Formats: sequence, structure tokens, C-alpha cells
Amino acid sequence: MTHRGSRVLHVGSLSRVEGEGALRLHVHDRTVTEARLEIYEPPRFFEAFLRGRSYTEPPDITARVCGICPVAYQMSACAAIEDACGVEVDPVIRDLRRLLYCGEWIESQALHIYLLHAPDFLGRPSAIELARTHRAEVERGLRLKKAGNDIMELVGGRAVHPINVRLGGFHRAPTRAELRPLREQLKRALDDAWETVHWVAGFDFPEGRTDADLLALAAADTYAIEGGTPTVVRADGSRESFPVREFLEHVTETHVAHSTALHSRLDGRLHLTGSLARFAVSGSLLSPVARQAAVAAGLGDPRDGVVCRNPFRSILVRAVEVVYAVGEALRIIDAYEPPASPYAEVPPAAGVGHGATEAPRGVLYHRYEIDADGLVADATMVPPTAQNQGAIEDDLRRLAQAAIGEGDVGDDELTDLCERAIRNHDPCISCSTHFLDLTVVRTPGPTAGGHRA
Repeated sequence: MTHRGSRVLHVGSLSRVEGEGALRLHVHDRTVTEARLEIYEPPRFFEAFLRGRSYTEPPDITARVCGICPVAYQMSACAAIEDACGVEVDPVIRDLRRLLYCGEWIESQALHIYLLHAPDFLGRPSAIELARTHRAEVERGLRLKKAGNDIMELVGGRAVHPINVRLGGFHRAPTRAELRPLREQLKRALDDAWETVHWVAGFDFPEGRTDADLLALAAADTYAIEGGTPTVVRADGSRESFPVREFLEHVTETHVAHSTALHSRLDGRLHLTGSLARFAVSGSLLSPVARQAAVAAGLGDPRDGVVCRNPFRSILVRAVEVVYAVGEALRIIDAYEPPASPYAEVPPAAGVGHGATEAPRGVLYHRYEIDADGLVADATMVPPTAQNQGAIEDDLRRLAQAAIGEGDVGDDELTDLCERAIRNHDPCISCSTHFLDLTVVRTPGPTAGGHRA
């Protein structure tokens, strides 16, 4: 197939991503002039309607931002408000929060690996079709997801939008007897997690590289999940960190005409957050079994400072993180002793607080200003998908340019490549899946313009 002049590929609704978005690619004289990830879902104004609410309400309200990652929003909100009120929770509560977060990591990463991403590598258009040819593997993924959901139900009260989380901790803490059956389930899940690593390690991975800065939280002695210090691995390998309270001084958001989601820059540069960034920043702090999984996956030993910059291989890091999260959940359960109180008192105080945690898709930052009456005067949330959009568009442009540069490439093949590139990053636009609708616009001459069909 030969294309002269200009053409526009428009994917009206992306398949196998969590939410409603579209892709538009402009090609002129074999040069990709623009790649746009269009988010057309209406804005939901969470930051606006938090203003004037009680300081105790954001953990419950913000959980409704996402049905896949509600714990991330609850934990970031709790961290920021407790920071504003000058309260620190005790280690047992922190461990319970980490256990709940492990449940979210397990269920979310398993969902992405098996139902959204694996079909790309196995030539299947959907998870339904994948189940026809790889039933045992899909069932394994569903077992893993159930293990994560069961953690969230026991600790959080329910799997979607947990109701047991409150400022300072939980309304109720589980007993050791309640955790015991969960431990047996997680021991089986660890086997499934290892099988997942071996399975995805056998996939064929296209070439790809991102030169975006990698942003993740770093903790002193553990792989960061529920808190840490924002840390950057630059394209040249250098590292730097900054306090959470300075997040908005480094990560700036701007409106773009083609999306209802904001775009972000880190110190003026493109950046990525998520699994690749976490592995680059804190891979050496993975547990021994997770480091073994990284080696088995072909990523190398993270203690050697290896950095994976091929987004197509992000599925490998997610599989390693599932091994880690299952192991962490087991560790916390084994050491658990119920706290004297399931929560610390958090009296209202006028102030500004900052909190950041590692959602499965990357750093989620919250900032709240609380007034003397305990009401939210201002709220800011910076989700990982918005941070990643600029880098995703850069990936799209470069991958499409490389494909076109190698020879004539058909619209279907180019569309498939671009959709795969988007799914590499597991963008959480919201939580729905849509059928692919592709519009291709071609014009005959180098000066002709395109219009949407």
C-alpha cells in the first residue's frame, strides 16, 4: 500500500484501556507530524466539589474517582490530610494500609496483564478470545485478581470503593483468625504469580525505548507503595529527589485543546511514572523472591542498577510486582498483631498537607488546604495517567515514524501498533472497554488538508 501526501488515522474509541479515549495520528509525506491521545470523557470536578466539605470526607469521596484503584486515592488523601493536621499513625496501622494496598496492586496488575495487555502479545482481539485459546492462563489471572480482591474485602470492607478506611486508620481492624484463611489463599497465589512471570517472559517484545524521565517514590528500606520521597531517574542515568511538599513546584499541569485530561511536565520535561519508573528507582529494594522473579523475567538483577526503558516490556515488571505484592501481603499477615485501636485520632487543624502514594499506574499526589473549622478550602489531585500522557504521545509519534520509515505500512497495522503502545502504560482513563472504531482520512496532494470522515 502506497500513501502519498497526507493521511490521518483516527481511532474513535480505544479498546482494552480503562475508560474512553481516542487516538489521532497525522502523517504528511511519510513524516508523523502529530500523535494525539484524545481524552474526551467529561471532567468530573472532584477537586471543586471537595471544597467546603469536612476534612474527614476526602478518603471516601476520592475513592470514587476510580473503581480499579480506589485504595490509591484513599491512601493519598489520608496521607495529605494527616500531614496537614500533624498526625502520624503507628506502625501497625501503616502495615495494615500497606496490606490493603497490596491487595489493590495484585488485583489491578493481574487485570492488566491477563485481560488487557496479554492479548496484544498473543494475537487475540480481546480477553474473551484469549480465554478460548488460553483458558488455563486466563483462569490463573482471575484467581490472582480474586486474591487481591479478597484482601481488599477483608481489610477494606469491600473490593470496590472500600468503606473501612478512615483518617488515622480503619473503622475496624481484622483479627489474626480472620487473616488466617487469607494467608492460605495467598500461598497459592504466590505460585500463580511465579507462573505469570514465566508466562509473560515467553512473549515476543517489539523494540521500543522511552527517554522520558522516570518518576517514582523511594522509601528508605523498602519498595515504595504507600509513601515515600519523589525521586527521578533522568535519561542520562542521574538521580535526584525532592520533598513531597514540593511536588507541584516540579510537576506542572497544563490544559491541551484535544483532551479533557491535563498534561504534565516534570521540570519542563516529559516524564513517566508507574512500573518502569518504580523498578528504576527502587528495584534494588525488592524482596529476594521478587529479585529472583526479575532475573527469571529477563530484566536482570535490579541490584546491578538495571533500568528497563522499553515500554513493551512493562508487562514483565508488572508481573514481578505481583510476586512482590503477594509476598509482602504474606509477610505482613505473618507479623500481624491487632492494634490497641484501629485508628489514631486526627483533630482538625488549619494547614496545608501533601501526600503521595504509588498507585499501580504510578505516583498519585494529593494536596489539601484545611481551614480552622476543619473544612477543605482547596484540593489538588495529580493522577498518574495525566502525568504520563505527554510521554505516551511521544512514544506514539516515534513508534509510528519508525514503522513508516521501514517501508509502506497499512492503516490497520499502524493502528494496531499505536494501540499497543498506549496499552503498555495501562492508562486509567476510567473503567470501561469499547469497540474499536477507526477512521482514516487521506488527501491526494502534499498541500491538501484532511477532514474527519
